[in-house]
Amino acid sequence: MQVKYLAGIVGAALLLAGCSSGNELSSGGQNVRFVEDKPAAECQYLGTATGKQNNWLSGQHGEEGGSMRGAANDLRNQAAQMGGNVIFSVTSPTQGFLSSFVPTASEMNGQVYKCPN
Repeated sequence: MQVKYLAGIVGAALLLAGCSSGNELSSGGQNVRFVEDKPAAECQYLGTATGKQNNWLSGQHGEEGGSMRGAANDLRNQAAQMGGNVIFSVTSPTQGFLSSFVPTASEMNGQVYKCPN
């Protein structure tokens, strides 16, 4: 009886972990935006940041692209920690053929800038 009870608790914990939303956007990350055009000369280049979302429990195809959204949120949070407010030239090296079949970690890279408001 205790084994079944313990197995039920472990199963519920794994189910809840798989349903988690991943990386939450921080208050600083909410002020960071993605841009398609290279930032103007008055913007200061701060470096490159990487955002990641582990998909081993939640799978690759969560609702509304949850795995890439988690990686984007992490990237925005990283940029905010660097003091930036703009991300340019975003790439996603982990999105390939294998990621269509195996829940690999999602990753996004981008150049971080601090631009005047």
